[in-house]
Parts: sequence; C-alpha cells; structure tokens
Amino acid sequence: MYARRFYTLSGSCPDQVGIIARVSGFIARNGGWILASSYHADHGNGDSGGRYFMRMEVKADSLPFHLFEFRERFRPLAEELSMDWKISDSSVKRRVVVMVSKQEHCLYDLLARWQARELDIEIPCVIANHDTFRSFVEWHGIPFHYVPVRPESRDAANAEIARIFEEVKGDTIVLARYMQILPSDFCERYPGQIINIHHSFLPSFVGARPYHQAYQRGVKLIGATCHYVTPDLDQGPIIEQDVIRIDHSDSVDDMVRYGKDIEKAVLARGLRYHLEDRVLVHANKTVIFR
Repeated sequence: MYARRFYTLSGSCPDQVGIIARVSGFIARNGGWILASSYHADHGNGDSGGRYFMRMEVKADSLPFHLFEFRERFRPLAEELSMDWKISDSSVKRRVVVMVSKQEHCLYDLLARWQARELDIEIPCVIANHDTFRSFVEWHGIPFHYVPVRPESRDAANAEIARIFEEVKGDTIVLARYMQILPSDFCERYPGQIINIHHSFLPSFVGARPYHQAYQRGVKLIGATCHYVTPDLDQGPIIEQDVIRIDHSDSVDDMVRYGKDIEKAVLARGLRYHLEDRVLVHANKTVIFR
C-alpha cells in the first residue's frame, strides 16, 4: 500500500484495440499520475471477442477533481467501451462484517490482523449463530450480535442478519467458518460482497465434513478455498486457494489441525485481494491482479 492517497480504477470490457491508450489518455489529459497498472486479455477457447481486464492506481492529489467528478467524467468513455468498472478511494476504509459459528481460528486471525492494522479495515460488528465468542469480540470493542438460526425461524434470522448489515452500512460480509447456508435471495441481494472460506480445495469435497471425505478418499493434498458466495453451494468464483501435503499416517484430526492454518492464511489473502480491488469477476471465473 502507498502512504499517499490513491484511487483504484478497475474493470473489464470486450477486448478491442486501444483500450489502455484511451483510459490512460483520459487520466493523462486530466493530469493524473498512474502509480501502478495491470492488464489481462482473456480469449477463452481462442474464439474472437475475448474480454479485457484492467486495474490502475492513480495518485489522488494529481487530479484536479474529487472521486465523484472522476466518475462523472469517466462514465461516457466507459460506456463507449462497454466497460463494467468501479473506482475506489484508498483513504476510505471498507466496513467488513464478520460472521462465525463455533470454530474460532479464522475469527481470531482476522481480529489479530485488524488490531495490528495488517488489514486496515473497520469491523462494525460480528454476527454469530452461537453466543460462544461474545466476550472475546466485545473485549476488542466490537459489537457482537447473537442471531440463532433454528429450522422454524431461519427466514427471520436471515432477515435480521440483512437488517444488521444494512444498519451498520457494511461493504463486505466474511463467513469466517459460519456453518449455515445462506438462502438464495440473500446471496443474490449482495453479489460479490460475501466471502467464504471453505475447508477444502474446491471443487473437491463440497459441503460438510470435507476432511473426513478427504481421509476416506486417501488424498495426498488437502487445502482451503476462499470464494464468493452464490446461490449454488460452494460453487462461487474462487479468489484464493492453497494446499499442504499429507500422507497415510495423518489422521482426520491431524488434517483438521493442518487445515486450520491453511484456512486462516487463504482467507486473509483472499479478503485482502478483494478489499484492494484486485479481483475481477467474469462469469464464474476471476482474474486476480496481485
């Protein structure tokens, strides 16, 4: 991260001649100083009409106008290019709502990184379907919301979670081993805003108890996957993954213990990529500018 304030412009559009020239030319004509830039052309199976992805960091005080005016001035060019795009301000902290059940390792890790300012975010609250971590969360000065999820009140519970998220003006929801399935309408309401850590190297071993599934299958690698949540269980666009090697002598308990370390690291990296607008989604795939 740069010490000075910058804007991050990211987007994708149909591949065509002159995209970078036109975008960088727009920035240059307005006195903008490009600090970093990344590009990728994806032609899929080799057919014509691929897609182009880009990310630029622009020094904020090099421009003669603020972010709102940048959006207004850039919009006509984006429309000409048929570009899906967004621009963010490095001085505005993202508001991340963390959700958890009974597994503590990802929650502990995120709060430690937040407290150390390794993740320079705001955590307006933690939501849990168990009351287990209330004192730990409140010790950090973060509001804790206990929202039990029972079969007879599942819809009301999910409505309450959405209400809290809206009330605290959240930007992102992180499922830090939140072991409940969010309904389709909830996922569709917040596309690209819900991040999950799955304790498996997806697409293998979806659903519950993946380490037990992996043990029964006799795999030699186990891993974790950070992905966006969609209505299709564990099928959302993948942000980050990692693996560790195991062998025949490792028990399920060993695999769970190894997996916790991978889960923490993968979730932290995936969340950082998301917060820094390094993730561009197209269909069910992602382009990650590291």
